[in-house]
Amino acid sequence: MAGCGAVLVLAGGRRGGSAPEVTVTMKALYGQQNSPGEEITFVFQERENLPPTRDNDVKVQVRACALSWIDTKLLSEIKLEKELLPVGREISGVVLEVGRKVTFFQPDDEVVGILPLDSEESGLCEVILVHEHYLVRKPEKVCWVEAAGTVRDGVRAYTALHYLSQVSPGKTVLVMDGASPFGTIAIQLAQHRGAKVISTAYSLEDKQHLERLRPPVEGVRQPLVARVIDVSNGKIDVAESCLEETGGLGVDIVLDAGVKLYCAEDESTSKSQLLPHKHDIITLLGVGGHWITTEKNLQLDPPDSHSLFLKGATVSFLNDEIWNLSNVQQGKYLSTHLRRYNGEIIK
Repeated sequence: MAGCGAVLVLAGGRRGGSAPEVTVTMKALYGQQNSPGEEITFVFQERENLPPTRDNDVKVQVRACALSWIDTKLLSEIKLEKELLPVGREISGVVLEVGRKVTFFQPDDEVVGILPLDSEESGLCEVILVHEHYLVRKPEKVCWVEAAGTVRDGVRAYTALHYLSQVSPGKTVLVMDGASPFGTIAIQLAQHRGAKVISTAYSLEDKQHLERLRPPVEGVRQPLVARVIDVSNGKIDVAESCLEETGGLGVDIVLDAGVKLYCAEDESTSKSQLLPHKHDIITLLGVGGHWITTEKNLQLDPPDSHSLFLKGATVSFLNDEIWNLSNVQQGKYLSTHLRRYNGEIIK
């Protein structure tokens, strides 16, 4: 499956049944940051056995864990700073034991999930305790590594396309940086719902990768991406290309990968210079369009807001953790996203 990030595979042990009455010493990986802005150092912490399984807890033997980055700034902003930060939150594994009020799982079930931001558990540990709301069954067609490696970007893409922009057949979707893990999954989900997909590429290799993408249907050779816009040389006008592809109507949904906030000479990295300016995105949006942005510091001037008003367009911020921070949404995004991989149609 395309879009899989760095994943650590843990050795498997016994499955199911009750744990033996012996003391088991395990190691778990944590990050340590002594002061804000300081580089994180990684340490192993030893633990002997796990605490008793609570009513809604599931004891999981971890088979694979994605090595996702630690957003220390977000943890600080929501007052979740800790001396030791658990490493690895996206996990897949086998259920060993369940609490007495757990209704969704039983021993030997294969599961995948994302540990919450306030979790004390490190996913890089042989056995962990997880509240049942943070787990779903792992589809049979998905291996351990793919499950752990794609679940975060899958949830992000599903959130952007279904909850924030209501993608539907006939819509045109622009996915910026489509060769990234998030972009590749977003392209597949958009095409699955009948949308026409346009994407940008930051290199020749990315362009070739996107042009080779095909639906997982035997006999279908039509590419997933209707048009790949190569912005690697900085000379292609993304807005002009999108308007040309849509007959001047503009795109219905934009999933950005960051935007250029300042003039080119003020941008610090070469990749940031390839990003579209916010004015370009507003220009290429169609009437009633949805702009889904990952740019947390986006600032819209009055003329920008007026242009969006005239088009009846919307701007939504894609916060990776928002489903995690809402008790109402616990488990909902995970289950709907993973049903896609089991061959079910998500509505």
